[in-house]
Amino acid sequence: MSGQGYEEIIVLNRKLDELLSRINNQKTELTELKKENENLKTQLQGNEVKLKELEIKYERSRLSGALMGEGENAPEAKKKITELVREIDRCVALLNR
Repeated sequence: MSGQGYEEIIVLNRKLDELLSRINNQKTELTELKKENENLKTQLQGNEVKLKELEIKYERSRLSGALMGEGENAPEAKKKITELVREIDRCVALLNR
């Protein structure tokens, strides 16, 4: 084997080592990104639950204010009450069958 062939092998081995190192780094980064993605998904689900809870609280607050005669929500509250009474009437009718 000539000296030049030996040097080429050494250069190729270095490049191969570098590529393997890059692959390992990419695998590590991918694993970390997958973990971060799962954490963000969990956080998003938690935020969605909190948002729904806040929407329910807001709706209750708005309706209670309307029932107390506050603001412009009174007609809407009356409409909601009417809907609830109708639904209760339907439930009672179904129970009486």
